[in-house]
Amino acid sequence: MSKQSGVAIAGVGHHLPDLIEDNETLCRNLDVTPDWIIEKTGIKRRYLARPGDAASDFATKAAQRALDSAGLIATEIDLIIVCTFSGDYIFPPVSAKVQMLLGASGAQIFDLQANCCGFVTGLTTASDRMKVDPSVRNALVIGVEINSRYIDRADVNSAIYMSDGAGAVVLSHTEPGLGILGSAFHTDSSNFEAVRMRGGGSSFPIMGRNFDPSVDQMEMNGIATWKQAITHLPNVIRRACAKSNIDPKEVDFLIFHQANLKMIEYIVRKMGYDLAKTFTNVEEVGNTGAASVGIALSEAVANSCLKEGQLVVLAAVGAGFNFGASIWRWHTPAKKGA
Repeated sequence: MSKQSGVAIAGVGHHLPDLIEDNETLCRNLDVTPDWIIEKTGIKRRYLARPGDAASDFATKAAQRALDSAGLIATEIDLIIVCTFSGDYIFPPVSAKVQMLLGASGAQIFDLQANCCGFVTGLTTASDRMKVDPSVRNALVIGVEINSRYIDRADVNSAIYMSDGAGAVVLSHTEPGLGILGSAFHTDSSNFEAVRMRGGGSSFPIMGRNFDPSVDQMEMNGIATWKQAITHLPNVIRRACAKSNIDPKEVDFLIFHQANLKMIEYIVRKMGYDLAKTFTNVEEVGNTGAASVGIALSEAVANSCLKEGQLVVLAAVGAGFNFGASIWRWHTPAKKGA
């Protein structure tokens, strides 16, 4: 396969835990109503990990489903990127554990931390690597979060949003002009402190102190996130289109980071698209961080939302704040022996 080959999504998969928390249950600890949560976010429920669950478990289950979807086995994977900010440990990386659990012994591994923009960033990172090194036959990109481990369930600013799960794709080589066409990224660090978890970092080490809820749990400024997203996400999508020689009006379908249904609807309308051109699952799944685009993509494929040859946008915003978008000429490479 030449260096100029395309890189396409050959398989998708996701995993959600079996513990579901609806708004009625959550509101027992909050001074808001279930209807208020839906009015502000569109979220009806979220998925929560059980005490024995680990990010590596979720990631491996989603990855195996993506491999099955692609018709590949683990030894055919040469690169594993896990996108997360809630891994099993501070180190070693989750991707190493996934490599072991899958049996993908020949795969290069690393974790990528770009918060909720991680999966979109990981897709571009993996496809770029495949294009410059044709010996990387197939890559696994996984987004996984167990956000509930870092949330105060009585904090309305975070508990109403955050959910747990994993989404994965297999990337494979394909014909030029198919698969990923281009990407664009942007960072506005002026609101660096707006969404954060400080505890355990080198500025707030865990040694020599007791648990401190003011630093050891996730802090979120929803208003700042909203303003950042509606300002920069449309621009980064337009830049990705321009780099791909695509008129934004030609885009057939968009899948966003599932942070807030109202935010997605606002951005889609702001860009002049019909809401029928996007798939959302935030209502039923919640905000699964770096896993959300992967889970939404997997569900969109399962629901036959994406058609061969369509121009598809994947876009996300993450804490920092960082933004990413990629443009894809949708194509699923044929399975071996098909």
